[in-house]
Amino acid sequence: MAKYHVLIPSAGHGTRMQSETPKQYLMLNGKPLMRHAIDVFEGMPEISSIVIVISENDPYWKPALLNDCHKTRVMSVGGETRATSVLNGLKAIAASIEADDWILVHDAARPGIDQAMINRLINAISDKDVGAILALPLADTLKRADANAFISETIPREKLWQAQTPQMFRHDQLQQALTTYLQRHPTDEAQAMEWMGYQPKLVLGDLKNMKITYPQDLKVVAALMQSAHTETATLSLSDTGNL
Repeated sequence: MAKYHVLIPSAGHGTRMQSETPKQYLMLNGKPLMRHAIDVFEGMPEISSIVIVISENDPYWKPALLNDCHKTRVMSVGGETRATSVLNGLKAIAASIEADDWILVHDAARPGIDQAMINRLINAISDKDVGAILALPLADTLKRADANAFISETIPREKLWQAQTPQMFRHDQLQQALTTYLQRHPTDEAQAMEWMGYQPKLVLGDLKNMKITYPQDLKVVAALMQSAHTETATLSLSDTGNL
């Protein structure tokens, strides 16, 4: 039976964050961004292993970042792009897993992921599916701009989704897709799979699973995570009161 493995590319340094420290190492609620996602995956028995892909000689990485982690390991095979880091990670773990094992690729800068979302993704897949990604139906109207920042077109939002992570595919199929189309610079794993002719499934994500891109995003995600925690605690108290 196919197993589930997580790959978290963490070799990037987002310039839009306006921080000397790569965003995956920025602190949120007392721990680095990447550790939030790691802790969620660590707590799921369905997940067999977790691999963090960092740059070689990453000065920000400290072994203490994985204190109390039991199925997470680090590989210093990060590349210049996200796609390269993911591909290098897939190659590095190929000998230790099966070709048809599922790989869940997750952004280190999405600390709001939770077990409910991951289970929704895993449960949405059947053996005949090529894979799936978390995503949200687009809520805002899109405008295309010309070279002078004037509106040139309004793009209907119907049937448009905003991609999130994890993005989940079979190991060998994803490795083949990224190897084939690496030079076309896919912006996510699903795009490489699309170029191979596959149709990944869209699975409903969550607003709190947003990616940290700008400085103000930290406060937004912190508020969304706190709201979700409060709602869960309230529901638990309500259930207890009904016993």
